[in-house]
Amino acid sequence: MSELFSDIFQKLGDLFDIKLLDLGNTTVTPKLLVSLLIWLILISFIIGLVKRFLKRHLLVGIDANNREAIATLVSYVVGVITIFIAIQYTGINLSSLGIILGGLGVGIGFGLQHIADDFISGLILLFERTLKVNDLIELDDYRFQGLVGRIVEVNLRSTIIRTLDDGDVVIPNSELINNRVLNWSHRTSIARLKIPVGVSYDSDPILVTELLLKSAYMEPAVCDKPMPKAMFLAFGEDSLQFELWVWIDVHKRFDIQSSLHFAIEYNLRQYNIEIAFPQRDVWIRNLAPQGLGDMRPPFFNRQIAFEHHRPAIPKQTTLKDMLRQVSYFANFSDLEIRQLIEIGHRQRSQTGTTLFHEGDAGNSFYILLEGKIDILAEKLNRHLATLEPGQFFGEVALLLGVPRTAMARVAEDALLFVINQPSFSDLLRRYPDLSNQVVQAMAQHRDELAQRQREMRALNLVDSSEDDANPVIWARKRLKRMFDL
Repeated sequence: MSELFSDIFQKLGDLFDIKLLDLGNTTVTPKLLVSLLIWLILISFIIGLVKRFLKRHLLVGIDANNREAIATLVSYVVGVITIFIAIQYTGINLSSLGIILGGLGVGIGFGLQHIADDFISGLILLFERTLKVNDLIELDDYRFQGLVGRIVEVNLRSTIIRTLDDGDVVIPNSELINNRVLNWSHRTSIARLKIPVGVSYDSDPILVTELLLKSAYMEPAVCDKPMPKAMFLAFGEDSLQFELWVWIDVHKRFDIQSSLHFAIEYNLRQYNIEIAFPQRDVWIRNLAPQGLGDMRPPFFNRQIAFEHHRPAIPKQTTLKDMLRQVSYFANFSDLEIRQLIEIGHRQRSQTGTTLFHEGDAGNSFYILLEGKIDILAEKLNRHLATLEPGQFFGEVALLLGVPRTAMARVAEDALLFVINQPSFSDLLRRYPDLSNQVVQAMAQHRDELAQRQREMRALNLVDSSEDDANPVIWARKRLKRMFDL
């Protein structure tokens, strides 16, 4: 039996030693081919092992993009070195590889040109780093049907993109180099999101602007800078066409977009503003029967109208109404009020928060939308008033930059509409006529201005260049100096 097994192994050994062909000084046998196959499997395993080790252990302190590039390059260098070791170990003469390399050159020129292109493109991606791991990209190619996803891995031949549905798509690197790719997070992950909204023609555009901005500030994930904007784009066929512009982290784009849709629909419904839909008026005209002349039954000429009715909702106080209650803005037109609404922002403050102290520089104007605010005489430790929603404070401090005469503390979780000095200053520089409106309003508050002037003089805060016996002239000069008009 042992002799039988010995003969079998001897014949198998002879079979593996059969010469298939000669490459230079190297004889190619089945044993050599099997040995090369085992080495290739081992080299692939070593490359993957080195790459994972570098990414998960050795390069942990480096950012994801550099970690991916370094790990890929080092693993492939190790792979090339291992290949040369395998060639030497199997006994292949390197000089005989000239024939193989010559053949590969022809193959690369024809059948392998796409693979070579992918490898070169992979090197470009790794060194240029225009597309990096964790970048959110969108492919502008009909073959990929507007594929949107996040890069999870960049290899020498291909890039793996994880779609929004959590599926992994392998894209050849040449496709990313040769086609247009929209990288939403190349320099920063903050990008603009546009929400189109069409409202019926009987809607108040100023109120729509207010409600769109209100919806933006209701979403915590919307960035404060740049500030949200409500743009009136066009008079559409069936609607007034607006767009809400907000800046967000693009990785949360679809969640935020859905949340804003809910908020916009809710706020428009609260004020009975109808989201427009296509409407058609159908007229049916029938000619009168012969002999009847102009005598036509009522049903011969009737209008069929399809209308969508909503239950009447009680009128609510809007931000536009609140701004008009401020005497300095009472004579502003609707367009000027809209500009005030656009430069302001909404601020949430928790109970116990101090908005400002007595004596602080006055650089903001507030309208209380929700909650309660206590106004206190800080030095006298005396409660002066409690403000309710709809009331405002700080308008004189905004216009004249005078110190606060009292402290404001949040008595109940509050939502405030705030216009600060830099935003108001930018508005007055862009629209000089607004400053004339403010000055005219100041002339109607001579006594209040005189009191403020005396307080400023007592604190040695009145500049000699702006001081004047007439408090209105003093206020006009101070306004121009403060806002660089």
